Amino acid sequence: MTQINIPHQPIIYAMTTTSVCLLLFILNLAIATGAGLYEVRIVLPLWFVPQPDSGYAVDTAAMQKTDVGRRFWGMVTTLPLSLLTLINLVYSLTVDAPLNLWWLCGSLLILAERLATFLFFIPKAIVLQSDNHLSANDKSRLAARWLRLNYVRNTVTAIGLLLCVKAFLSFAV
Repeated sequence: MTQINIPHQPIIYAMTTTSVCLLLFILNLAIATGAGLYEVRIVLPLWFVPQPDSGYAVDTAAMQKTDVGRRFWGMVTTLPLSLLTLINLVYSLTVDAPLNLWWLCGSLLILAERLATFLFFIPKAIVLQSDNHLSANDKSRLAARWLRLNYVRNTVTAIGLLLCVKAFLSFAV
């Protein structure tokens, strides 16, 4: 029997600070993307109950009971993803093309998502779950707007994740 000798070269990939930051960013984005999908399918139907007149009833008790903002999102995205976004934005400017294009675009998308979260989603969720003096009709319209824009936010996060994965894969080439 003939023996075939195949040269073996171990694949060694030196992880630099730059690539570690990108990898951590990708992992956090993957968790945030999956959690966003879970929230859309499981949590939000508890908060915003569709009504026959095509509006939404806002269940403030369910929003307060689940309190995903403090129980989950604060630990996963509010601080960690925001910091990783800024760090990766800076690092994306220090690498050469074409890597920087994928990474910069992904980082900028997530920066836009972070700004939208802090300027719209968090404040409006607080308004919706508080016992304020908004009419049921106003709450319904705000809930519908929040839901529509949340689909956009989740899509932006997923695209940002894919762009950063493409950038990370370019490191190994």
